Amino acid sequence: MSARVLVVVNSVSSGPRRLETWLRERDISVEQVVGAEAPLPAALDGFDGLVLLGGGLMPDDDDQAPWLPAERALAAAAIAADLPTLGICLGGQLIAHVGGGEVRAKTGPVERGATPIRPTDAGRQDALFGVLGDGAPMIENHQDMITRLPPDAVLLASSDAVANQAFRLGEHVRGVQFHPEASAADLRQWDDAALRGEGRALPELIAEAERADARNTAASRGLVDAFADEVLERVHA
Repeated sequence: MSARVLVVVNSVSSGPRRLETWLRERDISVEQVVGAEAPLPAALDGFDGLVLLGGGLMPDDDDQAPWLPAERALAAAAIAADLPTLGICLGGQLIAHVGGGEVRAKTGPVERGATPIRPTDAGRQDALFGVLGDGAPMIENHQDMITRLPPDAVLLASSDAVANQAFRLGEHVRGVQFHPEASAADLRQWDDAALRGEGRALPELIAEAERADARNTAASRGLVDAFADEVLERVHA
């Protein structure tokens, strides 16, 4: 029996990138649905894992993104079933929102580019975040923030500026603020003018990400491989 993972794409310009490659290398079928282009499945029947990607939205921006109610329903079903789930940036915020946490727009520090992410004590014991050791650089690109985790969430990782970088609900549902699917090369597509408006320089962000690329790729691959392990364990249980 082959494993199937549903990937919800919230922005057409921000797909699963290397995450899809790594999952397929583990013989996991990746089925993408772009929310703006096709209806999301009504249920998770037949799927062994779920990935919710990022996008420049809030979890309840239904007027801008009318597929979000269906995505929230999928997140709720995944939480109830403890299905192996990885929510990335908006996806992580959406899981936090559905789980009873709080997400606020344009709140707290803005993080761009390679950012050191450090597991908590609980994170070091987590199947996915244990691979980060004492920490690793991950690509960040957010200005919204999870200001309160769900009551039952376990905090798994933080950065110097933002405490709620990663969390877990149950044993297999995780949300992250950073982007394990993104590499240094992806920064070349970022909006230089917008970054300059924030007082940042894209060439400097790219150079910093390139210096961290080997560590970032190893840590990101390890995290995705550990997620794949949980998906495959569910199939063969």
